[in-house]
Amino acid sequence: MTQTFPFDTIYQNHNVFSDFYKRLTIIQNDGIEMLFGRQKTPAELLRQHQRSLQKAQREMDREKSKLDVSEKKLIADIKKAAKANQMAACKIMAKDLVRTRRYSQKFQAMKTQLQAVSLRIQTLRSNQQMSEAMKGATKAMKSMNRQMNLPAMQKIMMEFEKESEIMDMKEEMMNDVIDDTMAEEEDEEETDEIVNQVLDEIGINLDQSLVDTPSSIERTSQKEQIEELESSNDAALQARLNNLRRE
Repeated sequence: MTQTFPFDTIYQNHNVFSDFYKRLTIIQNDGIEMLFGRQKTPAELLRQHQRSLQKAQREMDREKSKLDVSEKKLIADIKKAAKANQMAACKIMAKDLVRTRRYSQKFQAMKTQLQAVSLRIQTLRSNQQMSEAMKGATKAMKSMNRQMNLPAMQKIMMEFEKESEIMDMKEEMMNDVIDDTMAEEEDEEETDEIVNQVLDEIGINLDQSLVDTPSSIERTSQKEQIEELESSNDAALQARLNNLRRE
């Protein structure tokens, strides 16, 4: 007869082993982290040391406050013992007072040193942040330098200089043409002014003379045409007379 196991028992055993395995894994990870520790970044280490120093400073402040309270109590007890003429007790409490003041001075000196160390750590953090910023800027500069095409930029600059020189030459030529044109107009105006001035001095109006000139030219040409016709008629009559005489 075969023996059978209930499914509930198998399921429970499976859950127990599963939970045990999970706990074992957690304990193993915690043990590894406790033994070796997770590698922390420099920024995390600096923050950790900064917090430790601040905690130590607070503890020293508390201890110094306790010493100050003890010092005040010892002074009051010494005064009380002195009034009671208990010199032996006064000497013992005086030694305790001296020891307490020395401890207080040592705590103050240690606190000052811790503050100096904390300041150095803060400086290191600032330097680290600055180095991280410089690292990012360096990456950006490298990326820009890789993207920069110097031959293409040089070609563009050369073409720009060439076109700029051509534009300057054209502008100079246009300025020369404009200057020459303006100079000719000024010369013509100056010439007309001089001619008018001379004609005014001799009493001749240039406009009137220019108006009268075409009519005189026309009369001269008409007279020459009449003389040519008369000479041609005379020549024809003379030729006929000569022919009649021959006949």
